[in-house]
Parts: sequence; structure tokens; C-alpha cells
Amino acid sequence: MTSAVEANADGLIGPTHSYAGLSPGNLASSLNAGESSNPRAAVLQGLDKMKRLADLGLPQFVLPPHERPDIPFLRSLGFSGSDAAVLEAAWKTAPSFAAAACSASPMWAANAATVTPSADAADGRVHFTPANLVTNLHRSLEHAQTKRALDALFADPVRFVVHDALPSVAHLADEGAANHVRLCADHGEPGVNILVWGREAYEPWSGAFPARQTREASEAVARRHGAARAVFPRQSGAAIAGGTFHNDVVCVGALETLFFHELAFEDTEATKADIRAAAAGLFEPIFVEVSSADLPLADAISSYLFNSMLVRIPGEDRLTLICPTETRDNPRSHAVAERLAASNGPIGRIEYVDVRQSMRNGGGPACLRLRVVLTEAELAAANPAMRMTDALHARLSAWAAARYRDTLAPRDLADPALLDEGRAALDELTGILGLGRGFYPFQRV
Repeated sequence: MTSAVEANADGLIGPTHSYAGLSPGNLASSLNAGESSNPRAAVLQGLDKMKRLADLGLPQFVLPPHERPDIPFLRSLGFSGSDAAVLEAAWKTAPSFAAAACSASPMWAANAATVTPSADAADGRVHFTPANLVTNLHRSLEHAQTKRALDALFADPVRFVVHDALPSVAHLADEGAANHVRLCADHGEPGVNILVWGREAYEPWSGAFPARQTREASEAVARRHGAARAVFPRQSGAAIAGGTFHNDVVCVGALETLFFHELAFEDTEATKADIRAAAAGLFEPIFVEVSSADLPLADAISSYLFNSMLVRIPGEDRLTLICPTETRDNPRSHAVAERLAASNGPIGRIEYVDVRQSMRNGGGPACLRLRVVLTEAELAAANPAMRMTDALHARLSAWAAARYRDTLAPRDLADPALLDEGRAALDELTGILGLGRGFYPFQRV
């Protein structure tokens, strides 16, 4: 058996973290739109969550924020002059585009890419495809810089392949690992890749909220990665209509266990049968389903019970579910979580983390991380400067405390001083994470 671990690469929350309400279908994002945020608290909460995972013995990496505001994007729309003049003119005449250019959404690394471990890939390398995220303008700006970050973290071409994103067209709309779950007997063994989609490429869509992932995009990613034993269940239309913008809002899995809400899939029984068929000869899947009677969809979404991290802590036999504190604060989701831990099932422990700043923008613990299964050799080949340690946590916490504002209203995004502050912070960060000069667009001018 090949020894491997499931590492996490979390998005470091950026200096423009704000509540702009840019994502239709993300109810938390819409509910808090226009309120003031606290970027400093947000990044420190994210860093503490990363350290918590590292302290539990799980490899943890840091993905750097993107440069925001995205001045090159605004220049591509015809705004000219100094960077400050570009920002001012954009906010004055095209505020929706200016808001998109300022979004700190790359913090949600579950959308950064889809990952296929070497155990499942035809060529025996770890494959990454950055998500094109074309459904929402502000997220569609991410994939090129995401690729640069993944190239920096996983630079060895013998062990890693970082592809370009799929073509940025609606027919191939791709939302990354937020719609992907991998099940296996052990991380180093071949597994089943579950790639969930919401609509077909040419399917007319008239729902209140967009179905963000196409079947064709999921199939293309599996094909280019050479992913064996892939299954493609359809996301529940009722769940999308209720505010489940990604499948990871109602489903999470680890090892043999799939933990999901009864509205996660359009055809639950067919999905389970397909997974069992794909897993035949490898392992017996364990399905832990929560009914709407026990947890109505609205409570599942507001508490983010399923947008938790399901992990195996080294030395423990049963899985641990790492939930946001909102799960504990919701009586229904808390009751479900406590019953899980008290049962003899695969989930034996519940842990809670405070990521409230992210939650208010619609992203829980699972949204903040990209899962990457790595063998010992692959782990050793990853960029050590980007791996979370006590020393890195202390250094990044001091950096954030000095560089980030503690209050940011949406109107503050138009402040040219914020642009300068953000660039100064990112310039320093490239040294901390060993990224080198030229990692960010402003460094290449």
C-alpha cells in the first residue's frame, strides 16, 4: 500500500475582504451585503484555523491572496491613467465592475481547482485544473493567478501537473473542488472521484439561482486528468433553488464515508448505486444521510454543517468533523452533529472553529481549503516556505496585524490608499512565502 496523506491548502484572506454581495444564490453573501467587514479579524481567523489543522497533525499549506483591486482587469475595460485614476473612474462610471475587481473571493480555495491524486491519475502524477468560475464575474478573474500560486506550491513537473483552466465559456462552467468529493479505502490507494454538476452545457436554465457547474466541464476535467473510476451525479435542483450554490454546502466525504443531506443529489439512490459500482473491488462506501425532517435545507445552509472538514486525525480510527461555530449555534444542526459523535458510525468527534468573517460572506471551513492527497515524496516536493508551521503562523499573524484594516465598508474599496496598503502587504508576503519578485502583476510593471 502506498502511504499518502490528505493535505490542505487554504486561501489566505486578502486585505479587501468585504461584504459586497456579488454571488447570486449565496444567501449569506446577499444577506450581509453592504455591512462593514473586519479584514484583520478575517485573516487571523483563517490563520488560526490553518494552525489548528497543522496542530492536529495534518499537512497544511498557504495559498496567497490575489492582488485586489484588479487594476489590469479595469484597464482592459478602457480605463486609463494612473492606477488611482483607473480605480476612481471605474467606481464612478462602472461600479459593478469596480466591485468585482476588488473582491477577495480567492480566499475560498475550494474553488481554486479540481485535484486528482497520483493514485487515480493515468500518468501517476498529481493533476490540478484551476476552475474558470465563469458564472460570476468577480470569480472569473481568478484562474490565471491561481495557476501561478499552484505552480509555486507544486513546482516539480515530475510529480505535479498544473493545467490551464478550461475555456472560459458558459458551456464549460467549472467551480472546482466545491463540487468534487473523493472516496477511498486509504488516501494512497485508488479511489472514486465524485464530480457533481448542476446543468448540461446546452440545457436551458430558468431557475432563480444559477446552476454553476456543467456536466461537460466535470467530464473534461476527469478526462484531462486521466481520472479512473469517476462518477457524475447531478446536483439537486431543489437544493440549488434553496441556495445550495455548490454541492459542498450539502455534502462532504472522506475515505469510505459520504456525509450528505437528502437533497444533495437529484437521484440519491442512483448516485449511491453508481458510487458502489465504481468502488467495487476497492472498498465498500459508507453513506451517512441526514433527512430534511432532522435538518431542513434552510438550517443546513445557515449552519453549514456539511461545509465542514471531514478528516482523519493521525492515530484515530474514526473521522473528525470540523464545523464552523454556526453549526454549534443552530439547535437542529448541533443536535445532528452530537448524534453523529455519539453513534457507532464513522464520524466519532466534532470540533468547532471560528471563521465567522468568512461565514458572513457565505464560506465555511470547507470553502477555505483545497484538499490535496500527497504521497510522502510528493509532500516533500511541495514548496516548504508555503507550509504552515508555528513559525510561519506567528510571522503571518504579525504581518496581518500590521498590514490589514480592522474595519472596511464597501465604500472604502474606492479608496486609493487601500490599493497602496494592499500592494505593500502583498509585496512583503512574497518574501515570507518565498514567491519571488514578479509573482503579482503590480510587481511586474
